[in-house]
Amino acid sequence: MKVSLFVTCLVDMFQTNVGKATIELLERLGCEVDFPESQVCCGQPAYNSGYVTEAKEAAKNMIRAFEGSEYVVAPSGSCAFMFKEYPHVFENDPEWKNRAQALADKTYELTQFIVDVLKVNDVGAKLEGVATYHKSCHMTRLLGVKEAPFTLLSHVQGLDLKPLPHAENCCGFGGTFSVKMTPISEQMVDEKVDSVMETGAQYLIGADCGCLMNIGGRMERLGKPVKVLHIAEVLNKR
Repeated sequence: MKVSLFVTCLVDMFQTNVGKATIELLERLGCEVDFPESQVCCGQPAYNSGYVTEAKEAAKNMIRAFEGSEYVVAPSGSCAFMFKEYPHVFENDPEWKNRAQALADKTYELTQFIVDVLKVNDVGAKLEGVATYHKSCHMTRLLGVKEAPFTLLSHVQGLDLKPLPHAENCCGFGGTFSVKMTPISEQMVDEKVDSVMETGAQYLIGADCGCLMNIGGRMERLGKPVKVLHIAEVLNKR
């Protein structure tokens, strides 16, 4: 099975280890992974800020970049959902809408792809310790991926996964929200940190780097001894 990695900006710029873990995991599961080098930002920051015209140019580039791909997989529910949004972006442009729909139909978030396409529930991962999992808003509410991460984590040998109190609450990142509404965002992430600490977890696991960067950064500033891991890193541990 041929898979094209949609690496996302945050992974490419800040957390390359997540990209490496994603590739190694997919290859171990029998996938042939390629990396279209013309990929850049998917346009989500501009689109969510109301700059639709500018976002369309980024979207067209991404559609062209992945046009020859069999499957497109991203280690991010938020960015994967943006590809699903492309048909709406080009609603009044039949040519680009059809091309956007083709991309949307073959795009998956990593855990969604492993469970729903590869039909794998246990990747043979091992991680000793207590952990809790943060549900990211875009991944659960918009992309609709809710159970796949828990299915995979439940089979990680040695992992004691504790439920996160108030798990449905946003961490306060929200892309540009954390920049435009900093005082509110700070209160939201503090509540999320308190919930994480309540579980007694050694690890905080998530599937969106934006959320993990926000929560992890706050915990570091507050001196909290919790290690932040992307789910790809956990599933790639042997």
